[in-house]
Amino acid sequence: MSAVGLWGLDRGGMWRDEAVSFQVGRRTVPQIWRLLHDVDAVHGLYYLLVHAVLAVHPGEVLLRLPSVCAAAATAALVAALGTRLARPRVGLWAGLLYAVAPMAGHYSQEGRSYALVAAGATGATLLLVRAVQGGSWWAYGAVLGLTCWLHEFAVLLLCAHAGSLALARAGARVWRGWGCAAGGILLALLPMVVVSRGQAAQVAWLRRPTAASGQALLRGFLGPADSVYWVCLGLALAGVAGLVGRRGDITLPGVALPLTVVPPTVLMLASQVSPLYVDRYVLYALGGAPLLVAAGAERVAGTVGRLHARARRTGRPPLPEEPSAPRSPMVALGGVLGVCLVFLLQFPLLRADRDPATRPDDLGAVSRVVAREVRPGDPVVFLPVSVRNVALAYPGAFRGTRDVALARGAAESGTLYGREAGAREVRRRLARLGRVWIVADRDLLAGRWSPRNPVERTELAVLRRDFTEREDIPRGRTAVRLYVRKDLAGPAGPPSVPPPVLPRPARW
Repeated sequence: MSAVGLWGLDRGGMWRDEAVSFQVGRRTVPQIWRLLHDVDAVHGLYYLLVHAVLAVHPGEVLLRLPSVCAAAATAALVAALGTRLARPRVGLWAGLLYAVAPMAGHYSQEGRSYALVAAGATGATLLLVRAVQGGSWWAYGAVLGLTCWLHEFAVLLLCAHAGSLALARAGARVWRGWGCAAGGILLALLPMVVVSRGQAAQVAWLRRPTAASGQALLRGFLGPADSVYWVCLGLALAGVAGLVGRRGDITLPGVALPLTVVPPTVLMLASQVSPLYVDRYVLYALGGAPLLVAAGAERVAGTVGRLHARARRTGRPPLPEEPSAPRSPMVALGGVLGVCLVFLLQFPLLRADRDPATRPDDLGAVSRVVAREVRPGDPVVFLPVSVRNVALAYPGAFRGTRDVALARGAAESGTLYGREAGAREVRRRLARLGRVWIVADRDLLAGRWSPRNPVERTELAVLRRDFTEREDIPRGRTAVRLYVRKDLAGPAGPPSVPPPVLPRPARW
């Protein structure tokens, strides 16, 4: 898992969510604390962690390194679960399957909290098993409580763990210990829930999940490649056998199936009322799928072994093509080779995932265009305001440029992207310009959606009325365009000498 995570870690560009982690993590602790009162409270603990990491060296690789370490820890914890609930070779297979899963590899390279949440959730699940078998509930409550503060939707893990205890037919003592731990977790999470509900506008872009969303998540858990998906699905179904063990005994399927199914299902059902579902919010449920597949492989290997043993007891000589009964080390090695084959079949997906173009956008590419095309002193407009993220993450590319609409910077205003001047002031500033660079969402410029912000509507109206486009350099979903005032452009195109830029007012 460490090798997969470190492979191509320096992609040369961050996408928008990573850029937020980067620019917020470089603020001071008081500035981060002020920001959380307005937005992104759900990521507050992660931003403080990133702040400590980037204090060593502010760079993209170091930003992603905690996710690599967390993914490696998750693979190890999945293996520990398989070993504790079944046998070492099941743990070995499950850990390796997690490590080669494209979904795990993707988020091991994200400068966001999701890989850390997965590690915490898997660790809490292992501590649940230990607590049921006579361990302490304090460690379970502390780890899961901390994980929920990394992302509040990890609280859905309590539903999965309740399902595991129900399948194990746990006694009153176990339920009482778990109930006390769960109550403490919910009580500790209550302030986060209250604050984040007031920031619900951040997820207003989400839509209700459909059956296709569930199918896509299942493929992400078991393997996007068809040849891998169907085999893993069959083995996972075989691994569900033995779901309910003896009274009070917690089984591997009894842990893995609720972990895989319950959190995504609960979030999807809740999202039919208020859309909240994104697959990365339930990444931690991925840890259950390799356990089910490994359990199914173990059941198949056991069935083959029993058939061989029965054939030997009946005295029937094996057919020439019939292998002898597999020994345990050979079975373990066969499973490892099977995982290697899974890795090879999905290698093109893993390799393609290292391309920045596979992310929703590539702000590094946008910043390189700006550094090449935009000159010091040139005015720049960001549409919508969130596109200013590129300037906050890559300030060197915008050094010396003038942000036309900005009134107060992001850090000093306690916002993600800064506060802009009013619509009248922005119109006055644009009226003084002969040319202006626009860094904008391409769909917005194409009219596929309209902004609600009055300042953004004013900027669009002035550009369409008074300016004409002279240069367009698209980079994914973001465009860098030069606009020239119509009365200066002339019918033959842009003037041979760039129009003069008016002096920068002191108040800017």
